[in-house]
Amino acid sequence: MWLFPLAATGVALVFSAMLVRQFIERRKPFQILWALALAMYAGGSLALFLGVLNGWTSGEYRAYWLLGAVLNVPFLALGEAYLLIRNKTVCNVLLLLLLFATAFALNRVRTAGVTMSALGKDLPLGRDVFSRDGFALHLAQGYAYPTYGLLLLGTLWSSWRMRGRPELRDRFFGTLWIAVGATIAAAGSAFAATGILAGFSLTLTVAIAAMFWGFLRASRPAPVTST
Repeated sequence: MWLFPLAATGVALVFSAMLVRQFIERRKPFQILWALALAMYAGGSLALFLGVLNGWTSGEYRAYWLLGAVLNVPFLALGEAYLLIRNKTVCNVLLLLLLFATAFALNRVRTAGVTMSALGKDLPLGRDVFSRDGFALHLAQGYAYPTYGLLLLGTLWSSWRMRGRPELRDRFFGTLWIAVGATIAAAGSAFAATGILAGFSLTLTVAIAAMFWGFLRASRPAPVTST
């Protein structure tokens, strides 16, 4: 099962690097935010790979929890906000709030008490690992669930606005694939919550592959229409 998170790490790193290159060329804030989110996805997947391969350490589990379960989706959602919201002041306020929330989550997960005996499983459960610190446990729900809803709504809204426009066909279907990938990742949390490593590892890889494919298709140049 270590092969799937390793593959997810590689895809996420390539995805992140392409977004960084786009940011250098175009200087769009959403590109660097999505690049950071994908780098976090890669970091969480790498921690899962190491934990499954050699057994979990507390540091690996903290990285897996913070990057994969807590912070990843909020950064994706903020990138979506920068893409869709025209008022930059609103976006910048949201950025400041996210930076504060990131620092807070980093400190809480870093200092949270860990039940070392719970790390003996292939896929430890958060409720067992953080049994002495319920706040660190519930950070995942508090951060990821509402921002996933915002991310999904924003992505579907983008697709809706592009419907019926042949010149935006690739961007339309690409955006839908990104939404599908995000939904697969969210559904995979059910496997994580029950400790089913095979299902979680597979959805982790399929989700990032779907989002990457959507990004590649959405990034195709629009066809030039003849006049």
